[in-house]
Amino acid sequence: MSVDLSTTAALTQRLAVEQSTHRLPSVVAGIVRDGELVWHGAAGTLDGRAGGEAPTADTQYRIGSISKTFIAVEVLRLRDEGLLDLADTIRTHLPEAPFGHVTIVQLLTHTSGMQAETDGDWWERSPGGDWSSLLASGVHLRSTPGTTFHYSNVGYGVLGELVARLRGVPWHDAVRDGILVPLGMTRTTTRPVAPAAPGLAVHPLADLLHVEPEHDAGAMAPAGQLWSTVGDLSRWATFLAGHTGDVLSRATVTEMLRPVAINDVPGSPWGGAHALGWQMWNVGGRRFAGHGGSMPGFLAGLRVDVSSGDGVVLMTNATSGLGTATTDLLDLFRERQPVAPAPWHADATQADGLDLAGPWFWGTQTLTLVLQADGGFRLGEPGLGRGARFRRDGDGWVGLEGYYRDEPLRVERDGSGRPLRLVLASFVFTRTPYDPAAEIPGGIDPAGWH
Repeated sequence: MSVDLSTTAALTQRLAVEQSTHRLPSVVAGIVRDGELVWHGAAGTLDGRAGGEAPTADTQYRIGSISKTFIAVEVLRLRDEGLLDLADTIRTHLPEAPFGHVTIVQLLTHTSGMQAETDGDWWERSPGGDWSSLLASGVHLRSTPGTTFHYSNVGYGVLGELVARLRGVPWHDAVRDGILVPLGMTRTTTRPVAPAAPGLAVHPLADLLHVEPEHDAGAMAPAGQLWSTVGDLSRWATFLAGHTGDVLSRATVTEMLRPVAINDVPGSPWGGAHALGWQMWNVGGRRFAGHGGSMPGFLAGLRVDVSSGDGVVLMTNATSGLGTATTDLLDLFRERQPVAPAPWHADATQADGLDLAGPWFWGTQTLTLVLQADGGFRLGEPGLGRGARFRRDGDGWVGLEGYYRDEPLRVERDGSGRPLRLVLASFVFTRTPYDPAAEIPGGIDPAGWH
């Protein structure tokens, strides 16, 4: 698609304001829609000095914790291949781990209770050792697994070793061969490959720069080692939006985006959660998925609107100072070039399910069944009480959200084929309250309604 010149100018201006206002040496960004990079921009210079070299869409920046999303996708690839179950304890595959009762899904969602950082030296600024060294340094649980959200970089070091153990190659080789190469992400690497931005810190009280260290983090590398470009990271955003190629099924990506653990801050309404390796944000009912990243000298962000598929990526070579440009750029693009709604069309196939439409009663509560364009239906209003959407599943249906998520629904008919009961998670829905023509669990008062 083409982006209007006025939209391009507005996005470029917003990026320039971010670089100037927040004193970022350089910043690059890109917008994706319908599976392609439709805009990219840059501001500042790589060394932060007037007259320096400007970054491009092919300049590498360190993406920090966005690296974790590649580990998570590789774990789900292993699951889909039958090599692990997300409910497996880590001792199933890493028997030497002293925290063996922690599960894979708990590590993915930061609910394992594992410590946030390593003991000893600040791992982000120090060369790292191997897996044995990480275990020898002491890895501790800060809370009971499964009871709370606690972000853990160490947990993703463990998942990186899990990937390496099951693939029989280092984690970065597994990610390269299974994800990066198939998606054409040739400029995403574990160490910088020119052209690459230097990691810089800006003095908080003066316009001075300090070069940050860069090294191999060893066993902790899966938590934040990768470098990427606007071009490559935009391809990763389109992957998240559903353009998955042969790397992962769209159904598995959808599974990965179910919020599992809320990032709860007492006194504040929750707006963020963690899914299977991805961060989730809820902004006024709009769902976003992606991840942020930070390492000494670098900040990065990737965010995709789950419903529209529009996405934004942004990277800067500064240790701190990034404002709201990531979300602002996406909002600006959406406001100026909104996604056109899908046109409405009549659907003759819905005639087959029309006898299900209309009111159904769960006891004395009324829920209206409405057929939907995707071949499913909704029963009640999702988000209100026990309202939910359902999709076809073999001869029956299965719930998609709320109380009835993943619960089966069965339609029972009388001798003439007329729908008589909906049986859902053992609850019975009938066409009238306690319909005398239907079998009601517990029976019906012989006096009926009186």
